[in-house]
Amino acid sequence: MSERKKLDRRDFMRGAAAFAFTGATWMAVGEKAEAKYWQLDPAKCTQCGRCTTHCVLNPSAVKCLNQFDICGYCDLCFGYLQPGSRNLDTGAENQLCPTAAIERWFIEAPYYEYKIHEDKCIGCAKCVKACLVFGNGSFYLQIRQDICINCNECSIAKSCPSDAFSEVPESEPYIYLTGDTHLAHPPT
Repeated sequence: MSERKKLDRRDFMRGAAAFAFTGATWMAVGEKAEAKYWQLDPAKCTQCGRCTTHCVLNPSAVKCLNQFDICGYCDLCFGYLQPGSRNLDTGAENQLCPTAAIERWFIEAPYYEYKIHEDKCIGCAKCVKACLVFGNGSFYLQIRQDICINCNECSIAKSCPSDAFSEVPESEPYIYLTGDTHLAHPPT
């Protein structure tokens, strides 16, 4: 009959540590949880301007997008032009965007297309707010996942007064303004 070895406290702790390490390794390699990322719900956004000031990136990972299928292509676009502009032209003094991130292209009288240059956009939401108040609301904000560093605790989400940010699984599509799943210039 074999003699049973008496287990002292040190041997017990080594065994427990090995078991815990093996369990943690299995959990990490076994079933991987789906990655999550931060998303902004445009229906909840109040255009407070905190996306510009509270993002850890400069400029912010939050960008303005134009949902072209609901855009009116207006000559007098309130998301593009300063309220009370004397001229309806592309002069810097007439533009609402502080960084000239919106480009206006003539299509045919009286229609214009408005393209947002995301590399210039700081996510201030001035154009979004004006488009919602006076226009049809085709401008909206969204987090660009190709720019966002996916902070564990998003500083914009913490400061958002309308609770418009949430962490969602990677498989969930972007939330668009009208619920559509396409855009002329989709986020990547």
